[in-house]
Amino acid sequence: MQQLIRQDKRVVVVIVVVAVLVVEVVVVVVVVIVVSSSNIVVVVVVVEVVVVVVFVVVVGVGVVVVEVVAVIVVVVVVVVVVVVVVVVVVIVVVVAAVVVVIV
Repeated sequence: MQQLIRQDKRVVVVIVVVAVLVVEVVVVVVVVIVVSSSNIVVVVVVVEVVVVVVFVVVVGVGVVVVEVVAVIVVVVVVVVVVVVVVVVVVIVVVVAAVVVVIV
């Protein structure tokens, strides 16, 4: 019984962390798009600080390690997403310019 409870706690923690990660990525991407991609580092840092504080208050200090890993993952994901978006936008603009020049 004790083991089951421990496993349940782990599962809950994993679910919470994944949910938080998803929310973080969405929030950061939305804020970056709305505010402008130039301040991406500031946005990521602010969102992460808020999330870490909330985590400590709600769950306790034990999950901070997990959250630090999550922060790194989120930063990497967001940077990759933003780079991909920028590259796609540049490609679209270049293609549009070429089409305009040809036509």
